[in-house]
Amino acid sequence: MAISAKLVKELREKTGAGMMDCKKALDATNGDLEAAFDWLREKGIAKAAKKADRIAAEGLAAFAIEGDKAALVEVNSETDFVAKNEEFKELVNMIAKAVAEAQVNTVEETLKLVVDGQDLDTIIKEKTGKIGEKLSLRRVVAMSKSEGETFGAYSHMGGTVAALVKVANADDEKARDVAMHVAASAPQYISEDEIPEDVIERELTVLKTQALEENAKAAKPKPENILHKIVEGRLKKNFKEVCLNDQAFIKNPDQTVAQYLGNGKVEMMARFKVGEGIEKKEENFAAEVAAQMNA
Repeated sequence: MAISAKLVKELREKTGAGMMDCKKALDATNGDLEAAFDWLREKGIAKAAKKADRIAAEGLAAFAIEGDKAALVEVNSETDFVAKNEEFKELVNMIAKAVAEAQVNTVEETLKLVVDGQDLDTIIKEKTGKIGEKLSLRRVVAMSKSEGETFGAYSHMGGTVAALVKVANADDEKARDVAMHVAASAPQYISEDEIPEDVIERELTVLKTQALEENAKAAKPKPENILHKIVEGRLKKNFKEVCLNDQAFIKNPDQTVAQYLGNGKVEMMARFKVGEGIEKKEENFAAEVAAQMNA
């Protein structure tokens, strides 16, 4: 099948691999993006935890804590200029507060919430007209806590990244520190227990293929039992890098987050990076990809 420049661009952003390597991977997997990602990893070209660094949309991520309820929201704008607008900031904070109070967890439910006699869908549309840019609510998450639980929240770079956590058996300072760590380190799971079985199986398949290819090229190939231990070790290392409890604590890398918390336990976490995963119109870049593909 013909591989489009858009697909090459998407894989490049996801993996950080070179343009032509991405093209080869997509050719080898008939344009299957996930399979191409694994192909690059098997060749040692892409890393397991690599995320797209290119932020596609502007806007703000913000949290609200209302007693035993809290929320994290992301609202997008077209330009960074509007994201700094005080009226836009007020809108985002109003939405976060409404989500916290109502404890809704979908955009659809949120847009139906009524604030001062108007639903949020109407309010956002009216702000769009007034500010002169398209504004859109992208995602929300709500949390509630009970006795013995504490919220921690952190906003970085004026709302470019925001995190919210719920921690049991910890004080406010520790909960905020963990939220700051989540914002900075972007863990995918709280603990290894949360990792889905299909993710584990996929990771094992990639690591086994990688180890077999390395072994085939080695001057002194290793026996099967040693390869098995190598794969297990790499699997454990990869999962430690993406699990909050096992990550080196940002304020003291000599201890893990779990060690920092002691008897404390993170029960929920959420992290929003503005524009993460949203594609931006980059005609020049797409043209560059197409030109190199056809060279």
